[in-house]
Amino acid sequence: MRLTTKGRYAVTAMIDLGLRSDGSALTLHEIAKKQDISLSYLEQLFAGLRRHGLVSGTRGPGGGYRLAKDASEISVADVIVAVDEKVDITNCNGRGDCKDGEQCLTHELWTNLSCMLYEFMDSIKLSSLLETANDESKVKMRVAAG
Repeated sequence: MRLTTKGRYAVTAMIDLGLRSDGSALTLHEIAKKQDISLSYLEQLFAGLRRHGLVSGTRGPGGGYRLAKDASEISVADVIVAVDEKVDITNCNGRGDCKDGEQCLTHELWTNLSCMLYEFMDSIKLSSLLETANDESKVKMRVAAG
């Protein structure tokens, strides 16, 4: 499995939304600027996140995006799947036709590893990533204050 920028950027954007402690909306333009991500790319990602019920959007002045669920209810796997990333490291995309239409000798190994990766990412909640990000921000502020 190779996690592409879709998955990485989606998780980063979700953390950025979750860091809004006051619950106010965050625009894609703000996320794009803060995280150095293309605005059009974010629009594509947020279409999937919205379709999967992970974010909600508000139009107009003061509009933007918010988490649609509590951060403790959103796993990294939810985010990855919402942006059409696959948690599959088999060469056959799990079909079992890896070697000339037949199952390869290591198919079960890679299938089981794919399941373990998914379960691992599903066990990591956005809330725990937010705690880590908040702790890192506090350390940076203390160092800057000197």
